[in-house]
Amino acid sequence: MLGTSADLQGDVLLRGGLSVAQVVEGYGDVCQAITEHAAETNATVSVDEYHTLNLCLDVATARAVTAFSGARDRRTATQETERLGVLAHEMRNLLSTALLAYQALKSGAVGVDGSTGAVLGRSLRGLRDIIDRSLTEVRLAATLRNPERVELGQFIEEMEVAAALDAKAKGLALNVPTVEPGLAVHVDRPLLASAVGNLVQNAIKFTPAGGRVSLMGHRNATQILIDVEDQCGGLQDGHAETMFRPFDRKGANTSGLGLGLKISHDAVTANGGEIRVRNLPGKGCVFSIALPPIE
Repeated sequence: MLGTSADLQGDVLLRGGLSVAQVVEGYGDVCQAITEHAAETNATVSVDEYHTLNLCLDVATARAVTAFSGARDRRTATQETERLGVLAHEMRNLLSTALLAYQALKSGAVGVDGSTGAVLGRSLRGLRDIIDRSLTEVRLAATLRNPERVELGQFIEEMEVAAALDAKAKGLALNVPTVEPGLAVHVDRPLLASAVGNLVQNAIKFTPAGGRVSLMGHRNATQILIDVEDQCGGLQDGHAETMFRPFDRKGANTSGLGLGLKISHDAVTANGGEIRVRNLPGKGCVFSIALPPIE
């Protein structure tokens, strides 16, 4: 009976959000509670009874931990399967759209500079974004790091080139002020590029045609800052606190996996920095990456 109860308790504790250490601690609390109650009521506990109690709690702890770990592994596997399913679904949709556009262009009935060509371009850029984010996830999971000195001005110029076509295709102005010479950071360049690229793509995605997206690199008293400002109209109440969670896709445009901001957060953290968002009510928002400078 105790073993069966422990099996159920392990699964319940996982659903309650507890850690495996808290599961073990809980059964230690049971032992302490029993001994304290015996002392308060002057109940006599023999050595054999105390030994039996500890043996039962030891078995219960082991079974609860086993159940907890098994349930956690099953939940993780389910979540990973769901994530891969969403990834495959998104890629299939983009590829199908790209193939249909290609067939239309191949027939010669439409021109490559028209709306069909634009559909093909959007689909290919969508596939590129998903692949880039997946590669970054692999790099983060494998803890692949290759820190190097990165000149901020040169880095911002490279990000501007990559973003210019996307902004033009959306009908947006891309504002990139000149960066003060000599500013540099010590980071894993691919991870930082992925973080900034995701922020810029997100800004382009949520800024209406005719708007402006800004990419700025500068320094304050203690940090190097990379700011991405959009004109999305501002954030909903409570959105700033949740937008770095995976699969969070609030807003009118719900295309994509909702992983970009979470990946940006993880990539920046892996580089020893932090990422923040500032709401501009009625106008847009500013994402800021803060990194320690090097001289």
